[in-house]
Amino acid sequence: MSFDHPWAFIFGLLGNILSGMVYLSPVPTFRRICKKKSTEGFQSFPYVVALFSAMQLIYYAVIKTNAYLIITVNTAGCIIELSYLTIYLIYAPKKAKINTIKWMLLLNVILFSLILLISLLFFKGADRVKVVGWFNMSFSVSVFAAPLSIIRLVIRTKSVEFMPFFLSFFLTMSAIAWFFYGLLTRDVYVATPNILGFTFGVIQMILYIVYKDFKKGKQQENKLPEQVLADIAKMSPVGVDVSKMEEENENRVGGNKRTGDSNASHV
Repeated sequence: MSFDHPWAFIFGLLGNILSGMVYLSPVPTFRRICKKKSTEGFQSFPYVVALFSAMQLIYYAVIKTNAYLIITVNTAGCIIELSYLTIYLIYAPKKAKINTIKWMLLLNVILFSLILLISLLFFKGADRVKVVGWFNMSFSVSVFAAPLSIIRLVIRTKSVEFMPFFLSFFLTMSAIAWFFYGLLTRDVYVATPNILGFTFGVIQMILYIVYKDFKKGKQQENKLPEQVLADIAKMSPVGVDVSKMEEENENRVGGNKRTGDSNASHV
């Protein structure tokens, strides 16, 4: 590993640590799944997307060469995401298993294979790096845009209950680290999407500060629309425990019915 750019190495190493923490953030959710031997309606799609993203970044780093820090973190990411998906497939109901396998075949097998074949057959050298880099950048931008659904939810409900501050914090710090790594190594395909990641991360933390003490006064506003929960599950890059959302949401509404009061709770 080259130390010609020591600051790039430092930011890349920091990015590895922070991204690793983000990858491991769903561990409590999957411990719960193993304990209850049920996925309880939990969505697997975010983990299929995360696996696909990690696979793409490994391929990009390999053809670019000398991008070892990108390879290390995404190799770990692939192992972790595969572990999550394996647990999911063990405990998910039949329909959810079939949907998960379909998504994995579509993204992680068919689409990834097409990208490999097209880039290897029709492009060479620097052009191949550019094509794969542009695809990765476009995909990363769409993933980083996922927090828009959470931001919309916070503004709509005036509650940060389903937007954990520390997860937003570590995602933001990770985006900053990888932005500077891309900047210092002059890798536009790494730096550019992380500008968006940093921006959305800062917005989420500002919203947390604004709404963290806000109290809702109407019982009906405490219950989150099912479609919003579904949108978050489908769009979130690191995954949101929708089953936990729904359970806490129902418990809160049920408590309001029993007591006649409307109380706001915070994670």
